[in-house]
Amino acid sequence: MAFTVEGTERAGRWLVTVDHATNRVPADIGGGSLGISDQDMARHIAYDVGALGLARALGHLLDSPVIASDFSRLVIDPNRGEHDPTLVMKLYDGTIIPANRHVDAAEVERRLQTLYRPYHDAYAKLAARRDDTVVLAIHSFTPCLKGRALRPWHVGVLYGHEDARLSQPLIARLAQETDLCIGDNEPYAGQLPGDSVDRHAIASGRHNTLIELRNDLIATDTQQQAWAARLAPILQEVLAQL
Repeated sequence: MAFTVEGTERAGRWLVTVDHATNRVPADIGGGSLGISDQDMARHIAYDVGALGLARALGHLLDSPVIASDFSRLVIDPNRGEHDPTLVMKLYDGTIIPANRHVDAAEVERRLQTLYRPYHDAYAKLAARRDDTVVLAIHSFTPCLKGRALRPWHVGVLYGHEDARLSQPLIARLAQETDLCIGDNEPYAGQLPGDSVDRHAIASGRHNTLIELRNDLIATDTQQQAWAARLAPILQEVLAQL
């Protein structure tokens, strides 16, 4: 399967999503290997470390469904538009991806058909399950890219400037947590054309926000559960005030 879904029976209005949930490489791609080391496959370049466990915990606490991809972002990135030049990465944070070096248009199309589009089709159906769906995209980021400065943020909230209805009040509320350093569209700028939030929330006028946690803070189940318990009531509080 290209994705997993849980909690479709839950009554909450949130849809919790994890675009980069796993580092799985399907067997029909290099026999299940992209040709890079196990150490690299365990890094942020292959998936968002800790994001899936956090999302599942949030889904439970928010009484809402969770959808997660089940293929590495290095195979094909579901959080990019179909024509984005970074859809299939050949080099990422200093690591060359051998299985992608000579990928042609036919192979990209095959990965779109077997992985990317099934995930987005399921995502679209879940988002449409009710009229007031709120998309909550969960990601994580590495504390430091190779050769770059350490990132100070504990949490980043990302958004497109044409729809910051939920994200800006969320940033203001998180800023009240005096032990946290909050990134306002950091460590990345928000919304890329054709990315998941753009495609499934902004284009349809749905409330949305994207939360990035620094991955060393959510590396264990205990940390994931603790962060979910901290974030869930804040998310509900901010949404209720809109």
